[in-house]
Amino acid sequence: MARIAGVNIPDNAHVIIGLQHIYGIGPSRAKLICSTARVNPQTKVRDLEQDKMEAVRSQVGIFTIEGDLRREVSMNIKRLIDLKCYRGGRHLKGLPVRGQRTKTNARTRKGPRKSIAGKKK
Repeated sequence: MARIAGVNIPDNAHVIIGLQHIYGIGPSRAKLICSTARVNPQTKVRDLEQDKMEAVRSQVGIFTIEGDLRREVSMNIKRLIDLKCYRGGRHLKGLPVRGQRTKTNARTRKGPRKSIAGKKK
């Protein structure tokens, strides 16, 4: 297994797919990394030569990824909560932040339904 930015990349995956195992690298950024490192995106990770792997590692190192990115995102959310703005309050309550309806949907953010004891239909 290849190791890039502290993440084990599966050997049998294509380079463009393997890069997406790193937090902060999606399809478009993986494609950009492959093109700037001059690596064929369809090459398997196990078939990469050492110099090509180093080129990919150096290109990945340019971006904010993994622990630093997670820390940055959590600090942004904490800042919103400390400001006591609307979005911060929604984060604090565990409700959708971007204006979605909550009467019928939002089960992902709200969690499983809680039955109200004693209420009859």
